[in-house]
Amino acid sequence: MGVSGLHPKQPFPQAAKAEVNNPQLRANLRKVTTTIREKRLKAVGELPHWEELRVLGAATKDEALANLSDRLLELESSVRARGGHVHWARDAAEARELVAQIARGHGVTELIKVKSITSDEIELNAALDAHGIHAIETDLAELIVQLSRDTPSHILVPAIHRNRAEIQALFNRELGDPEHLSDEPAVLAGAARRYLRQKFLTTKMAVSGANFAVADTGTVCVVESEGNGRMCLTLPEVLVSVMGIEKVLATWEDVSVFMELLPRSSTAERMNPYTSFWSGVTPGDGPQEFHLILLDGGRTDVLADEVGRQTLRCIRCSACLNVCPVYERAGGHAYGSVYPGPIGAVLTPQLLHMQDTNANTLPGASSLCGACFDACPVRIDIPQVLIYLRGEVNAGKGTTLESVAMGAMRYAMSEGWRFEGAVKLARLGQGPLVQDGQITALPGLLGGWTQSRDLNPFPPQSFREWWKKRGQEDGS
Repeated sequence: MGVSGLHPKQPFPQAAKAEVNNPQLRANLRKVTTTIREKRLKAVGELPHWEELRVLGAATKDEALANLSDRLLELESSVRARGGHVHWARDAAEARELVAQIARGHGVTELIKVKSITSDEIELNAALDAHGIHAIETDLAELIVQLSRDTPSHILVPAIHRNRAEIQALFNRELGDPEHLSDEPAVLAGAARRYLRQKFLTTKMAVSGANFAVADTGTVCVVESEGNGRMCLTLPEVLVSVMGIEKVLATWEDVSVFMELLPRSSTAERMNPYTSFWSGVTPGDGPQEFHLILLDGGRTDVLADEVGRQTLRCIRCSACLNVCPVYERAGGHAYGSVYPGPIGAVLTPQLLHMQDTNANTLPGASSLCGACFDACPVRIDIPQVLIYLRGEVNAGKGTTLESVAMGAMRYAMSEGWRFEGAVKLARLGQGPLVQDGQITALPGLLGGWTQSRDLNPFPPQSFREWWKKRGQEDGS
């Protein structure tokens, strides 16, 4: 299937229809998201100051974003002062080319990767393949996705749509293990470990993303749960980190709040199992060449939008996905972007400048129940942004039949006498549509409303009419 980057191949309603009708997918998603939700609630419930932490996390990210240009220049200076190299990439194409240039400069034909959704965003693996460079995913779930030539469907658990039996068949086919593997998780993890160990010990170059970067020290941070990231960040000679510019923070003190928010919101753990920090290059210890690629990729345009900029607070915890009823039923592939779920529905179209017609259907992929806002550790008001982006999409369409209809409704409802008249007309006009006390089918474009529901007809007497008659009868 291949990584799709940010660009959905079809509108969300079409993509979701196929996914919703996959019973195995729905069962897999329901089981995993339910488990993660329950664990997260327990982990968060242990902290009486959780809401204060959320407020602090949001304020910390907002402060960094408000001074983003200064923070990035400070980060660049700090990284270079510690022996690292800093590169600026305006878009995905520039970021991909920078990674390829560094690999070619070292004669690399194979490299290892830490799980990085930013590298998926820029479609790095496919670009490296075109240069004759094979990128090996070392995160277990990402490896499953890569070996099955699939695409990620979850920010935290990219292979959430796969069950043990599917992974067993995949590993027996792809890893060439001399023994027939059972579907026991420990056995499957052991097969992946044996496959990756040789890569860790022999590969010269690694690529990572970054969860955070500290401007005043030039420190880059990666958090992960398996230890594969630690191997990639310490064993190769050359390390390249591709980081979205919104990940920069001002000081070490700023990092501390996210070390409480992120593990509990993502993996429902009190403390992340593997947290790696490094600053530039240390002679004789770890990679001896470090490159930090700062990716814009539409982020400065998002920052310029007063409503949409809060999306850049996101710390990629995936808590919003796990509570979203739409995601649980449709799965990540329906979104067509490496950023699925509620956060993807607001982030993807913005990063594409609201110019991708398929991505512009994503803000409609929500019931607006608000669960995503309640779960978000940095208080991104996703429902607010969804409604705002829906307005942006509709405004871009110009005059349509829908906009004319909504304009007529606004006109009718702006004055009481107009509304009363419209209700009387609707009551008269509904006659042929009412069957056995229900409206089961509406004509034309309105038919979408009755495809899965019946409508109650207008009553013989409206509330306004009843109220007026009541007043006349009692003489008031």
